[in-house]
Amino acid sequence: MHNSEAMALSAALLAVAGELTQRIHEGVVARGFEGIRPAHGFAFARLAPEGATVTDLAAHLGVTKQAASQLVDELVRKGYVERRPHPDDARARLIVLTELGWACTRAAEEAAAEAVRAWGEVLGESEMRALRDRLLRIAPYGPIRPSW
Repeated sequence: MHNSEAMALSAALLAVAGELTQRIHEGVVARGFEGIRPAHGFAFARLAPEGATVTDLAAHLGVTKQAASQLVDELVRKGYVERRPHPDDARARLIVLTELGWACTRAAEEAAAEAVRAWGEVLGESEMRALRDRLLRIAPYGPIRPSW
C-alpha cells in the first residue's frame, strides 16, 4: 500500500470513529441524559464491569490521576457514579456506576446500535459481518481512549 493510500485509509477510519462517537453522544443526549460529554462514555466503559479506582481510570483514559479524579468528581456531582470502599484495599476507593450511570450506558448502547444499523443499510448484512470480522482481526486489545 502506498503512503497516499495508507493516509486515505487512516483518514477514513478516523472519520468513521469520530462520526460514531458523535452519533452515540447525540443519541445519549436525545434520550434525556444531560451534562454528559463523549469522554464520560470512555470512562463508563472502564467502570461498567465492576468499578475501578481513580488510578485504573487514569490508565484507561491515558490521563493523569489528577485529571481522572476531577472527572470522577464531576460524574459524582452529576449522579452518574459513586465512590465506595474498595473491597481489597482499605486505602483505595472504588468508583462505580449508579443506576443513572447504568441507564446512560444502556442509552449509549442503543445509540451505537442505531449508528451501526445505518451502516448496514449502506453495506448490507454480509459486508457488515465482513467489516466487523476484519476490524476485529486488526483492532488492538486494550482501552479505547478519547481524543482529547
